[in-house]
Amino acid sequence: MIPVRNIYYMLSYAFQVLNEQGYKNVKTEEFANVAELCAAILSKGVSLQLKRGLAREYLEETGALSSLRGRIEISDSIKTKSIMKRQLVCSYDDFSENSYMNRIIKTTMELLLHADIAKARKKELRNLLVFFGNVDILDVHTINWTIQYNRNRQAYRMLISICYLVIKGLLQTNTDGTTKLMDFVDEQRMCRLYEKFILEYYRKEFPQLSISASQIPWALDDGIGEMLPIMQTDIMLTHDSKVLIIDAKYYSHTMQTKYDNAQTLHSGNLYQIFTYVKNKEAELSNVPHEVSGMLLYARTDEAIQPNNTYLMSGNKISVRTLNLDCDFGEISAQLNQIAKEYFGLSA
Repeated sequence: MIPVRNIYYMLSYAFQVLNEQGYKNVKTEEFANVAELCAAILSKGVSLQLKRGLAREYLEETGALSSLRGRIEISDSIKTKSIMKRQLVCSYDDFSENSYMNRIIKTTMELLLHADIAKARKKELRNLLVFFGNVDILDVHTINWTIQYNRNRQAYRMLISICYLVIKGLLQTNTDGTTKLMDFVDEQRMCRLYEKFILEYYRKEFPQLSISASQIPWALDDGIGEMLPIMQTDIMLTHDSKVLIIDAKYYSHTMQTKYDNAQTLHSGNLYQIFTYVKNKEAELSNVPHEVSGMLLYARTDEAIQPNNTYLMSGNKISVRTLNLDCDFGEISAQLNQIAKEYFGLSA
């Protein structure tokens, strides 16, 4: 079980905006569950955004107007008989705060009012919702999370990510079609946060490293690669001629159990990291290189935890666990040890 405070630290690395002065008080609070944490971050973030002003965008509106604006809709004007009232139906662009991002935020705050969070936190959210009076509510099941962020909207990136955690992680559909809120973030959502946390941790704490989540090309003999899947790494660390590819895994069970009760590593995970390493090896064949791979699981409370290193066809493949159920200083020490072991670097 990950302490809620550590989830905040993970979010702080994943979204550096949480390290700004406005969020300092959140860091010192105690939270009963993840919903409470998300509500606190969202409350603080929306308050800060209101001081800057809610993002606005041009939205096409259509309505009967007494004065001309935009494009006249002749057929609609005749159908609605608005001409009889000395009005015309016009289509026009309105610079409105009813933007899609603001709709997501309002929808999430409304959802959190039904979560297991403190009454004082709900009061904060209700006070903020007053400023969203002209913003519409969305259907939580049909939200489009593909959003483009420009340089001036980076604060919104963090807010929308928190909304994603709340709506996708805290919402559960019952068999009868109704929904209820859970007090934890599900495995799939935590996996994404876990990956981004590790990537951004190394980016911040080890500037000496070249860090990316880059794709690896297939080593093809004839150059024909139609229908092959993309090899997208979670984390790739590079320093001088050394490369470490980390595949971050967040599962409820780090081992798989065979029919004879023998516990083994997840075969698909091992095949995947081996494929990444060998294709990266082929890509660097013309330059000095040393490519290694690592499956880095979030540690569970299972009795057996993998901690193995294998030499496979000339490459080192490791399987490790990262203990998240401890003081964050210990989590940092575990990640720092990996950088020291593979690259000889210290934070």
